[in-house]
Amino acid sequence: MSKKILIVGGVAGGASAAARVRRLDEQAEVIMFEKGPHVSFSNCALPYHLSGVVENSDDLVLMSPETFKKRYNIEARVSQEVVAINRDAKTITVKNVLTNETYEESYDKLVLSTGAAPIRPNIEGVHNENVFTVRNVVDIQNLNTFIQHRGLKDIAVIGGGFIGVEVAENLKKAGYNVSLVEFANQIMMPLDHDMVQILHKEMVDNGVHLILNDGLDKIGEGYIQTQSGKEVKAEAVVMAIGVRPEITLAQKADLEIGSTGAIKVDHNYLTSDKDIYAVGDAIEVYHKLTHTPTRLALAGPAQKQARAAADHMYGIPNQNKGVIGSSSMHLFSLNTASTGLNARMAENAGIRYDSVYIIPADKVGLMPNSSPMHFKLVYEVPTGKLLGAQAIGKGNVDKRIDVIAAMITMNGTLEDLKDLELSYSPMMGTAKDVVNHAALVALNQLYGRYKEVKVSQVRELVENNAFIIDAREQGEYNRGHLKNAVNIPLSEFRDRLDEIPKDQPVYIHCRSGQRSYNMVIALENLGYKNVYNISGSYLGISLHEYYNDLVTGREKIVTEYNFK
Repeated sequence: MSKKILIVGGVAGGASAAARVRRLDEQAEVIMFEKGPHVSFSNCALPYHLSGVVENSDDLVLMSPETFKKRYNIEARVSQEVVAINRDAKTITVKNVLTNETYEESYDKLVLSTGAAPIRPNIEGVHNENVFTVRNVVDIQNLNTFIQHRGLKDIAVIGGGFIGVEVAENLKKAGYNVSLVEFANQIMMPLDHDMVQILHKEMVDNGVHLILNDGLDKIGEGYIQTQSGKEVKAEAVVMAIGVRPEITLAQKADLEIGSTGAIKVDHNYLTSDKDIYAVGDAIEVYHKLTHTPTRLALAGPAQKQARAAADHMYGIPNQNKGVIGSSSMHLFSLNTASTGLNARMAENAGIRYDSVYIIPADKVGLMPNSSPMHFKLVYEVPTGKLLGAQAIGKGNVDKRIDVIAAMITMNGTLEDLKDLELSYSPMMGTAKDVVNHAALVALNQLYGRYKEVKVSQVRELVENNAFIIDAREQGEYNRGHLKNAVNIPLSEFRDRLDEIPKDQPVYIHCRSGQRSYNMVIALENLGYKNVYNISGSYLGISLHEYYNDLVTGREKIVTEYNFK
């Protein structure tokens, strides 16, 4: 007797589960329910309709119900909201949202892929007609139509996560005046505070009015007011402060909810009911590195979960390795990607860790379009186990982060990464790839071969008049330097050792950290005991200081910034 499998939700997780069931069982009756008018649409591409990168919003819909039926013999019912699960009877109650009629449908197995809903805070004006969220194709169509047909110019985006940043970028590219308001002290929480300053600069350089450390207080007529009392012009407002798992259906059915507020599932994505599975943004998952339940709203994991759930229905085993959280994004001229734990997350998890921040070229320097790649690697102390990485640059940051993600999944260490053999072409990389380079620097640090200070500590060093050597050539120094730095180029230091004290700490930087590292090692070999490399060096310092100097008006620690 063939199975009857019902799936609630028709996007990444739901559509993937339906397609996998069909590949496993040609006889199964598969019905997918979606309360919106579309199934199988590209969630992650929604913001790109605002700038015209995706010119026609219909292109965001990857497959129609008719195509599902013809290609896969899967019945996709749109505008059909599942309002109840009747577990004893093994049926669901479905409401046609166009007619309000209800009916019941029986199941052998049920898959919940209900996703997550945008959060709307309880503040004045949040339900005004000019306030939007971005969850589906209809949302992005409504937002785009509203701002275009009314000839609006000033738009506020609330929230600095993936959706907020991408919406802000695409609205700016479309020619609007865009303000982005974020309650935290940074956008993009997968990145550490030192790395994200690069993106802060990128946003303000491209004309986005970036407001951090300030939340939304109310929405007025043609403006928003922040919690600090600041008024910002806003004829339309996009709420992107986060999402919460859509668990209403599961709660009404008395399915177990986990400690994170999402649906609790086992390693096969079964809920507390042996005939009901759940996948995607609505569930809590196991974090491989912190060994705790977490939530992860990403399409890739949702598709893997859907496949595993479908396999389990048919007795196919699945090894659940947990999640590590890998993501990437394009922002104006920069690419950014991250995986695993950043330093803040490792600290919050109680993991003993350290990190290195390097800025090598993304390809051989004499090749066209070679540019710096900012790369931060986080590892466990004393094991050298890889915990996470972040990368920002104009080149292939995703390739490097994917390497680290694979290594973390395989329980790799710095020693494994150091010797990892990777492909090389001068047009695409360097013989010692960025990830190998990072591992070597981290091993030197882990084994005590040299010491460094983080870029975030440099302001304090300057303010305390620490002894800092600028190892760049004089021409570079003259174009901008730390206010109290002494210029002793790497090419000259052996003849100027009498200028370098042995009775106090010595901190050394160059442009990106390579020359200063060489000087640190040489001085240690010459008997100096208290010598530190400055992580990120002058390029990293300039990027770290710029945005906060700009918005606070504080005294600069550099004579001029250097961003090249």
